[in-house]
Amino acid sequence: MSLGRMEGQTFIFPIRVYYEDTDAGEIVYYANYLKFAERARTEFLRHFGINQSDLLEKDRLAFAVRRAEADYRKPAKLDDLLSVETKLTKLGGASVEMEQILKRDQETLVCVKVKVACIHLEGRPVPIPGNVRTIFENMLGENHGK
Repeated sequence: MSLGRMEGQTFIFPIRVYYEDTDAGEIVYYANYLKFAERARTEFLRHFGINQSDLLEKDRLAFAVRRAEADYRKPAKLDDLLSVETKLTKLGGASVEMEQILKRDQETLVCVKVKVACIHLEGRPVPIPGNVRTIFENMLGENHGK
């Protein structure tokens, strides 16, 4: 069961800021935003029935971050309830690109653009499996390849 929800083409995942996520000033440590984004991507896949542990065990495949770009605009603080909005933006043969916006209420705090590659556990890139590709293509709809 996924913990998030879809709104149009965007997956929304809630994250609560805990003490362990913050520095001495009770501000979220910058690297933790990438962890929040990772959790949201995992739940995004789970929402569509894509189980990463099955891909690992059955196919020896994994999704690995190839590139991540973060634009930090405003800090999150202890006890904030954030949402991570995840949207697929581009699908390649062995990769997928996503935009993730971390918000507090409607205020944008951090924007993350990430490119994730499908790799065999030996480390080489491989095409995204057909069943997963179909799900991604359906998400992109008419914007596929643009």
